[in-house]
Amino acid sequence: MIDKDTVAKLSDQERIDAIAERMADIITLMGEDTSREGLLKTPLRAAKALAFLTSGYQSDAVDTIKSAVFEAEGSRVVTVKDIEFYSLCEHHVLPFFGTVSIAYLPGKHIVGLSKLARIVNIFARRLQVQERLTEQLCACVMQALDARGVIVKCTAEHLCMKMRGVEKQHAATVTVEYSGAFETDADLRREVLALL
Repeated sequence: MIDKDTVAKLSDQERIDAIAERMADIITLMGEDTSREGLLKTPLRAAKALAFLTSGYQSDAVDTIKSAVFEAEGSRVVTVKDIEFYSLCEHHVLPFFGTVSIAYLPGKHIVGLSKLARIVNIFARRLQVQERLTEQLCACVMQALDARGVIVKCTAEHLCMKMRGVEKQHAATVTVEYSGAFETDADLRREVLALL
């Protein structure tokens, strides 16, 4: 068993190689032969895919936003809708995917719009649950921009519900998180949620 301190000392390539070794063991435990032609490179490919899909641990979302903050210039509300994302459920390590919409009321600052999409990737590329993903995005935008209010709406489909378990193919999950003025002003909250 590897502890967090040991992992922190590994290079990216050493980490990928360690994951690949364990992936080969998993494939063997499932009953496959990793020396078979089609599986020869599968442990390494799977390790690289997992490293990419969990690369959000190596980034700081607040720093990402703060790298493109500008003085506010007249918008009452800023909305970026339908930012697509892919994540891995922390309970089954199966994908869930969907869209995130973010709205915020600028205080003294606005952020470059692409940074909102970047922080969605940062938080989605971790082992996640949708509820936490939605909350983390809301808190990050609120903190980094000192916004007057933030609303995040996330709609996702979970393969852990489609491929296994209850096997419900058309189920979607919607989560909403809000802060600041959106907590205290229900009319404003309804107005912006309607935009999302």
